[in-house]
Amino acid sequence: MWLKPEEILLKNAFKLWVTENDNEYFVLQRRRGYGEGGGGLTGLLVGTLDTVLDSTSKVAPYRILHHTPDSQVYWSIACGVTKEEIVQHWDWLQQNIMRTLSVFDSSEDITSFVQGKIRGLIAEEGKTSLVLEDDPEKFREALLRFEKWFELPPEEKLVTYYSCSYWKGKVPCQGWLYLSTNFLCFYSYLLGAEVKLVISWDEIWRLEKTTNVILTESIHVLAHGEDHYFSMLLHLNETFVIMEQLADYSIKRLFDKEAFKGEPALSDPLQITKRGLEAHAKSAQFRTFFRLPKEENLLEVHESFLWVPFSHFNTLGKICLSENYLCFASQDGSQCHIIIPMREVKWICEKKKDSRALTVCVRGKRALRFSEVRDYQRLANTIRSRCGISASPQHSASTESLINHFEDNPEDVTLMVGQKDSSKAVSTEALMTVFHPQDVENLDPKMLKEKMKEQSWNIHFSEYGRGTSMFFTRKTRDLIVRGVPEALRGELWMLFSGAVNDMATHPGYYTELVEQSLGTSTLATDEIERDLHRSLPEHPAFQSDTGISALRRVLTAYAYRNPKIGYCQAMNILTSVLLLYAKEEEAFWLLVAVCERMLPDYFNRRIIGALVDQAVFEDLIRENLPQLVEHMTDLSFFSSVSLSWFLTLFISVLPIESAVNVVDCFFYDGIKAILQLGLAVLDYNMEALISCHDDAEAVTILNKFFDSVTNKDSPLPPTVQQASVGNNDKASHLNVDISELIREAYEKYGNIRLEEVESSRKRNKLCVIQTLEDTTKQNVIRVVSQEVKFNASHLDELYNLFKRQHFRSCYWTMQSPALLHHDPSLAYLEQYQLGFQQFSVLFTLLEPWTFCATKSTLSLWVFRLIDENQDGLINFKEFCCALDTLYYGSFTNKLKFLFKLHLPPESCSIFHIKLAGRGKVDLQAYLKQWQNEILKKEETIKDLPRINQTQFIQFSKTLYNIFHGDPEEESLYRAVAHVTSLLLRMEEVGRRLQEPSSPPDFAKLASPSAAEESSTEEDTGPDIPEVQWSFSFEQVLASLLNEPAIVSFFERPVDIQTKLGQAKVAQLKLKANK
Repeated sequence: MWLKPEEILLKNAFKLWVTENDNEYFVLQRRRGYGEGGGGLTGLLVGTLDTVLDSTSKVAPYRILHHTPDSQVYWSIACGVTKEEIVQHWDWLQQNIMRTLSVFDSSEDITSFVQGKIRGLIAEEGKTSLVLEDDPEKFREALLRFEKWFELPPEEKLVTYYSCSYWKGKVPCQGWLYLSTNFLCFYSYLLGAEVKLVISWDEIWRLEKTTNVILTESIHVLAHGEDHYFSMLLHLNETFVIMEQLADYSIKRLFDKEAFKGEPALSDPLQITKRGLEAHAKSAQFRTFFRLPKEENLLEVHESFLWVPFSHFNTLGKICLSENYLCFASQDGSQCHIIIPMREVKWICEKKKDSRALTVCVRGKRALRFSEVRDYQRLANTIRSRCGISASPQHSASTESLINHFEDNPEDVTLMVGQKDSSKAVSTEALMTVFHPQDVENLDPKMLKEKMKEQSWNIHFSEYGRGTSMFFTRKTRDLIVRGVPEALRGELWMLFSGAVNDMATHPGYYTELVEQSLGTSTLATDEIERDLHRSLPEHPAFQSDTGISALRRVLTAYAYRNPKIGYCQAMNILTSVLLLYAKEEEAFWLLVAVCERMLPDYFNRRIIGALVDQAVFEDLIRENLPQLVEHMTDLSFFSSVSLSWFLTLFISVLPIESAVNVVDCFFYDGIKAILQLGLAVLDYNMEALISCHDDAEAVTILNKFFDSVTNKDSPLPPTVQQASVGNNDKASHLNVDISELIREAYEKYGNIRLEEVESSRKRNKLCVIQTLEDTTKQNVIRVVSQEVKFNASHLDELYNLFKRQHFRSCYWTMQSPALLHHDPSLAYLEQYQLGFQQFSVLFTLLEPWTFCATKSTLSLWVFRLIDENQDGLINFKEFCCALDTLYYGSFTNKLKFLFKLHLPPESCSIFHIKLAGRGKVDLQAYLKQWQNEILKKEETIKDLPRINQTQFIQFSKTLYNIFHGDPEEESLYRAVAHVTSLLLRMEEVGRRLQEPSSPPDFAKLASPSAAEESSTEEDTGPDIPEVQWSFSFEQVLASLLNEPAIVSFFERPVDIQTKLGQAKVAQLKLKANK
């Protein structure tokens, strides 16, 4: 065990200890009388001494000491009861500490670093054991240090903490790494040097594990263009996984505005825990592997054996239980796995206690026997409660005989596809069945081969089952690679994608969606109508109203179901192919499975998912095709050319009869199949790509290759098959059979593991999103810079402050206006917006009048003025225009801005864009607003309405508040008083000239108190006229121009750079608005 470093005296120590191993900085010693060579008189005396003198504090027989070459002082840092234990500590020091010590210049620094590292390890071990025992004392102490050191808002939730070293330059700093919901923090204090680091998860560009010469293994974080390395973590893998989960959670919550409504552990950012994150990650992995709906969560895991009837042996694996599914996967996951919906379970039977066995009987006379289940009774009761069935002892005998029968006669297992209710969708047949019915009597060689394929699959079904409870094995994948028969394609797509379960649990849902979305007019429906006739136009099914109508209904229904995605180009091509082989309702659920589970974030405005997978593809090219990388150092070409491969699953580049084979593999293996095929395509054309001179030539080579791909086994007639564009140029490319290409892809690149792909996805997603965010920022700044006087550097800093303030409104709540009003269909300029509370905080930090006493009131008026569409949110352009006026505006413009603050909002001139229902946009309002913006003319001072008595008094008070605390405060107050008095006298004279008879008591009305009273009194009736003064802006401006003190105050330049720097420091320390 590691010991708190203590100085020890070595005088006469070597008589009691024997050195076993040593180096420049450490010594491993053994107590005399222990281990090999422990005999002799000295060993006997030492052993006796240790045993007799104090049995409660026996000396550990092994220890490690730390020392430096130029020092006589030794420090004990570890001890061990066994040699294996101490050697493990010694090896850890050799691998993790020795290389690092070479960077220090002095012995004091070396000793200080070693002591700090050992103390960190001790605390880490203590923290781990305390966490396991659910003792919150240590965590509470860490939380207090976290709050004290980083001064973040009290709402920030600390998730976990670790001891580690942070590399600042070439020297490591030993300290503590704190991981909270929104921030990565590090603190170190050694020899008077304090190191403090705070990075928000939404600012990280790259997060990865790395290894180099000095650091055996470390965690690399890239943020704000700076590299940060954390090493010497006792649990590096665990730390990295937690960091990865927090970064992913932050991205989904802040960038994608995901609410996690179905996951209580993540729905409240104030309650995030390490355990909740781990459970979320395990559930996501569970759903991905078994292709389950996103509502399912992993509840229990049991290790057990499953009797596999087709192999006649028990395979070791794990039972995974969720709310509605019982799943099993063999130990390596590749031998076999099976998914059993709870709705299919008929009864449960436990065998004798000795075997700890459990039998699950499912619909279709099928029984699955699990054995060696440790807690089999609890598992059986859980399944019963979720299936709504009771224990039935009378079934045990029949169940036993049933199991024995099917173990001996696996071919008698009946098909598992239940008779579904007839679909209520408009189209109840796959379009291929309607437009290309198979001729049973056709003895064409291709049809005969098709029949042989069907026979192979029927044999497979008889052995492995059919339908939702079918065994998935290597043999299943082999059959997929060889090609799926036309007649079974729709059924197998539904099964492999998990869409069959979605449809079974949502009866009538699609029909309701079709009825509700019928006749709706949205941006999505307009785009759908535009693309309908571009979807496989050469296929007869989409040259008729039958196919076009079915495609319209499916796409419109999905856009209505998921307005966050709505409709994206490429969805029409994919859906067209789905409709060819699946019924209309089945095609809808297949589209749901692809868009929401199998290709996440593909079909939205920024196609983030496709860009992430392209980055994964680039990594795989570097790893598997080094020759190509050497020739084409810039792999971004492959990203641009392969985008359509990922978005359409090669449907847009391959003939339809070949593309459906790729879709077969995709539904079974997911994105892994597309990545493999992409590598195989590049590998096949390697020589031609290496010899090409530019990108255009490479694109031509790939296009000709895709045109040459054929499907020699396709039974489709020429009228259905696509004509290859390159048929006239067969000399350049020989025909390539799609089955051979797919088989080659699996043989060469089938070792790509899904876990590696998911890990690469997480790693690249950070970089992809930050790159898109950076592009968005540049576009927004370019637009805004044309209307303000801020330079590009200041706009960049303002944007970062504005964006962080937007995120602050989301950090500690899921109910912020920015989240509730988020609309992904809006332009980039509208993506980040501030509600009043967040605007008020940021405006207070940046407004030029430092001494303003009533900031909240002023912020409210400014917010009301610049919120042109009155939606309660301010975008970056509106914010910058307001600040630009206050910083760089002329005296007249600044005064006009303040004048307008005190006018009532003119809601009658504002055009509202109302969102009705699921993404329904009032297009007329959009057009009207655009027209008014085009025709909008420059506002002059004559266009401003007059300000009444009450508003003028408030305007005067605002000037007093702005001047409060200024060095010239007294002279400014006198100037305001003089202007106010002058204007009131002018108005009084004007009134007397206009109404000479029975003039009102102007002196009384001129007093501020009377004005305030008159503004609060209710009208007593139409017969009593209300007499109030009013002033035009020209009058106010002319009066104030005569006061040099006021003019010089407003024309005084403001140091914008200092303001931005102060705001950046102060922003995080402000308390969160609830």
